[in-house]
Amino acid sequence: MSSLLRLATAGSVDDGKSTLVGRLLYDTKSVLADQLDAVTRASVDRGLDTPDLSLLVDGLRSEREQGITIDVAYRYFATPKRSFVLADTPGHVQYTRNTVTGASTAQLAVLLVDARNGVLEQTRRHAAVLALLGVPRLVLAVNKIDLVDYDESTFEVIAKEFTDHATSLGYPLGEVLAVPISALQGDNVVTRSANTPWYTGPSLLEHLETVPVAPDPHDAPFRLPVQYVIRPRTAEYPDYRGYAGQIASGTIRPGDEVVVLPAGLRSTVSRIDTPDGPLSEAGSGASVTVVLADDLDIARGDLIAGAAAPAEATDELNATVCWLSSNPLRPGARLLVKHGAKTVQAMVESLTSRLDEQQLRAVAEPDQLELNDIGQIALRTSEPLPIDDYTTSPRTGAFLIIDPKDGDTLAAGMAGTGLGVLGDGNGEHRAPGGRKAGEGATR
Repeated sequence: MSSLLRLATAGSVDDGKSTLVGRLLYDTKSVLADQLDAVTRASVDRGLDTPDLSLLVDGLRSEREQGITIDVAYRYFATPKRSFVLADTPGHVQYTRNTVTGASTAQLAVLLVDARNGVLEQTRRHAAVLALLGVPRLVLAVNKIDLVDYDESTFEVIAKEFTDHATSLGYPLGEVLAVPISALQGDNVVTRSANTPWYTGPSLLEHLETVPVAPDPHDAPFRLPVQYVIRPRTAEYPDYRGYAGQIASGTIRPGDEVVVLPAGLRSTVSRIDTPDGPLSEAGSGASVTVVLADDLDIARGDLIAGAAAPAEATDELNATVCWLSSNPLRPGARLLVKHGAKTVQAMVESLTSRLDEQQLRAVAEPDQLELNDIGQIALRTSEPLPIDDYTTSPRTGAFLIIDPKDGDTLAAGMAGTGLGVLGDGNGEHRAPGGRKAGEGATR
């Protein structure tokens, strides 16, 4: 089992995300004494008998004044069983772009709903975005269960509606869990509650501590985006030429054959260097300097890939994007595409479709994409980019679209046409991770 779980929270406004995160921090003793004292004093000033745990999360005065969380807040906590990195995302529909940011690296997402309101439009939208990003597991936290008198039938109706929605997005039943909780009272958050004797599943934290997280496959295709070319030019190393970066996927060893993209040059690995000395093997996430047997023309922004399964270098890119700008995207727009350490000019040739997240269908050939819209587009770049399909290699299949005038980020992009709820071109939806809906389901 992995010792680290990256998770994200999402939900509609006032569903209690901040209180839930505060409860997790408080009950796992991840709060400093002076922080808790400050929250306690603020709660007393508000006339509350118990600490308002949401104040542990909503640290910005502007957020508290509006009563909403407006940005992605990253929280870190740990138990004896596992460490956690939690991205707490905003609930307002106009901040869907922040949800994309927070969930982009998540291995699990916790979606909150108010037990009094059930599954809302924004709940369905968040689930669709999470499926599109390939987040492999979902937890539905039916919050404020105490305000419906811990009613089992209310919980069951909400759980079934959401599970049906999640499975229509391609999630196997075994990867969706519903938990009745009260973040305010602590029911089923850290320990199982006597107030819900009809619920036999784990508490939220018990599930987070034990849910299996698949590590990066040892035999995944090797990918090393080159961030820097190291040439010390010293007497000790007169001919040294190394290519530094963080391994995006796979494993590399001295003697392995590699191909450098987009040029297509081939060589073998001579050595793998680190500040602590050479390695006999390096895997995903390691920051290394690779030395090749041949003196090749390699620059920052190139990709070193395993020769057996290289990425495709192309200047025609079909991709799914989440549009982040208030200025709409239209065909013919000239933009910059940043992929890894390389930035190239690009033109939008067409808008293929826009996601209708409520009807779970693609609206063909929209006139434009507006703020928070998710759609498929066709791009032509000025230079070939060595880019993978996002469903098979998220780290080398993701890119940014940048405004050439001021450098603002306009969109987050995912290469490929077989992504999540937008389908794969033949009417079939794919589950997070690239499976067709129903494949690999645990029932």
